[in-house]
Amino acid sequence: MSTENEIIEKLKEALRENLLEASSPRARRIFVKVKNEALKETVAFLVKKLGVKHLSTITGVDLGEKIELIYHFALQGAISISIRTAFPKNSPKAPSIVDLVPGAILYEREVHDLLGVVFDGHPDLSRLILPEDWPEDVYPLRKEYSPEELRKLIAGSGGEA
Repeated sequence: MSTENEIIEKLKEALRENLLEASSPRARRIFVKVKNEALKETVAFLVKKLGVKHLSTITGVDLGEKIELIYHFALQGAISISIRTAFPKNSPKAPSIVDLVPGAILYEREVHDLLGVVFDGHPDLSRLILPEDWPEDVYPLRKEYSPEELRKLIAGSGGEA
């Protein structure tokens, strides 16, 4: 099995200028930041060249002008690799990785529901967590609304507050 530093060197070699940051702050943990246009290439490298088979989850955060996505992978159960990238908040579109990692199907739907990220190529971005009567274009994990404002929006749409 490769060490954290060997994995980082392989990523640097493969991604070149698309790799913005790479570090291993502690044993069995790797953090990588890539340009958004290199996300799919990065995941393909992890799956095809490093043998990554498990996606633990996809998380996201509203950074103001951007939405950052973090893909949490496990390499042979021993090393965690987190891939970070950011997309413009006014048009958050990311490539779906379902074709590379089928287990991403529900995680992408969850991120779509809660942050409004559109995953190009995803087979079904229908609601997963939010109720069907949730107001369109209102995403509860974005920082555009306070909890009180969200309650009013939900109550106004016929949902329960």
